[in-house]
Amino acid sequence: MPAESELMLILAPDRYVLRACRKLGVPHVVVYGARHRDLAFQEIPAPAIPVFCEDHHKPEAVLTALHRAGFGDRQFTAVQTTIEPLLITASVLGRALGARVLSPTTAVLFRDKFLQKQRIADAGLATARSVLIEDIFALEPDFPMPFERGVLKPVTGLATQTTSVVDGIDDLLATARRYRQQRISARTFVLEEFVTGDEWTADGVVSDGELLFYGLGRYEQPCLTTLQDNAPLSMRKFDPHSESWAYQAADDMVRAALDALGLTDGVFHMELFHDPLSGRVVFSECAARRGGALTEEEILAKFGVDLGEAAVQCALGWKPDLDVRVRTGTVGSVYFTSRPGTLAACPSPAELTDLPDVSFARIELPIGYRMAGAAESTTTRIGMAMINAADPQSLERRRAEVLQWFDERLVVIPAATTGAELRDWHRRVSGTDEFADVLYGE
Repeated sequence: MPAESELMLILAPDRYVLRACRKLGVPHVVVYGARHRDLAFQEIPAPAIPVFCEDHHKPEAVLTALHRAGFGDRQFTAVQTTIEPLLITASVLGRALGARVLSPTTAVLFRDKFLQKQRIADAGLATARSVLIEDIFALEPDFPMPFERGVLKPVTGLATQTTSVVDGIDDLLATARRYRQQRISARTFVLEEFVTGDEWTADGVVSDGELLFYGLGRYEQPCLTTLQDNAPLSMRKFDPHSESWAYQAADDMVRAALDALGLTDGVFHMELFHDPLSGRVVFSECAARRGGALTEEEILAKFGVDLGEAAVQCALGWKPDLDVRVRTGTVGSVYFTSRPGTLAACPSPAELTDLPDVSFARIELPIGYRMAGAAESTTTRIGMAMINAADPQSLERRRAEVLQWFDERLVVIPAATTGAELRDWHRRVSGTDEFADVLYGE
């Protein structure tokens, strides 16, 4: 039970963290920004105390918002966030407020991909070679590219956004010129050696330096390939009994990487590459937060572990009492990808969960939303569904069937069309010409 004086500061609402605070009886203040207010999707239910902040990425803006809301003299017990770009903000604020929080030094290692890989390599662990590009706009033609093929990404990026495969120095320079012409916001990049293999995930809990639990999973194809193909992102969790080989392959790397990065309390999302021929596991990256998409739901469904609740307990310095219960069968999820145009209709979550084997669904875009074309990151989607199946093969089959069912009921008003093309589209969709021109008196 929390002490009467305990008060948690949460940067950006997380539905499962807020649910855990209510369940555990932890008083909490939630700082939220303009994007959350404009989207109006995730609620901040009582007894949470919401505080609007113009830009909750800036400690100055958060502190002034807290003072305006009357919390200038309140002592916060802990500062918590699930949003990766807010990790260092939370760390700096926690130190300023005298609250429990991840140290700034550790927070930096979990945000800066170049420094993170340096630390992993210094620990003697397998990871891609990498080189820092301080300013992609100022990249010189004589830049010494240390490997033939690389992956170029913002040094503090996430969700595979603004990430490119470059084949040689000419391709790298062309990509740099394109980014400069587009005036993208990111300037400091890391160039990593291209690594082949299956992309795995490990999501778990660390308390007082002890790894209490992790669930291993995989993307059905690497995230970068998914974006390049504009394909739906698909994931599943490995079963620790029927697929114990995967846990045996990854265990040493997961434990050693966490030790090297200095995470002693909290939840984590780690990504690894596994070579199916050699069995070699290579570290890719790690975040000091829960994984995105339906990671919370998949871990809860497969293992009975609530990562949102564990995040609250670790933030407060409580050791989570995890009751791991492995569900038989396979648990996975899939994205419903967008297409260019305006979302006019799609199946609801209730309709999706009425389908066999679909245990959960979330539609994130409102009707009337104007959707872009190709996915810009692994967060681009209309919604998601979680599917339970007997085995990986059955999951793959049901995933394809659910995607087809959704696509057949998805209605998108095409983008960049003339009035004539829109009328033709409506005639095809509705099967009628009820909005044709009419004359009075006829």
